Amino acid sequence: MQLNYLPTKEGLYDPRFEHDACGVGFVAHLKGAKSHYIVQKGIELLANLEHRGAVGSEKNAGDGAGILVQMPDMFIRKIAKLQHIDLPEFGSYGVGVAFVPRDPEGSMECQTIVEACIKEIGLEFLGWRPVPTDNGALGNSVKATEPYIYHIFIKRPAHIADAESFER
Repeated sequence: MQLNYLPTKEGLYDPRFEHDACGVGFVAHLKGAKSHYIVQKGIELLANLEHRGAVGSEKNAGDGAGILVQMPDMFIRKIAKLQHIDLPEFGSYGVGVAFVPRDPEGSMECQTIVEACIKEIGLEFLGWRPVPTDNGALGNSVKATEPYIYHIFIKRPAHIADAESFER
């Protein structure tokens, strides 16, 4: 259904894909080129969004926001090595993000479940990396429930033929 207030289809834009969303922006290179400039513009866009998701009673208490970037292979290799994790060639590993409870028992339980699920679907778990965070800008109402954030490293098994199949 074409809504009257939307622009008409032109170039990469198609009004069929319009839907409501709060605080969404998009910055990309049409040919997929990687550049720090695109990341800088994405951060600028994010900083200029007045509403980036659910907001609590404090202005600095919300559900978070971020940017999605292409896999920064050199950076990921560097931080994995610090955790004594050896990564295979680019395209043969994946990195996930997990938010786990701060209490040690809950954190360990979540990590155990994630590792078991990875094995259950036939992937190889490589390790965890605690992600450095700075909660200095968070409101007091959310600091008590702030989770630990971890990267999860997973290796593509031999039975998955290529990087695209692994990504799917």
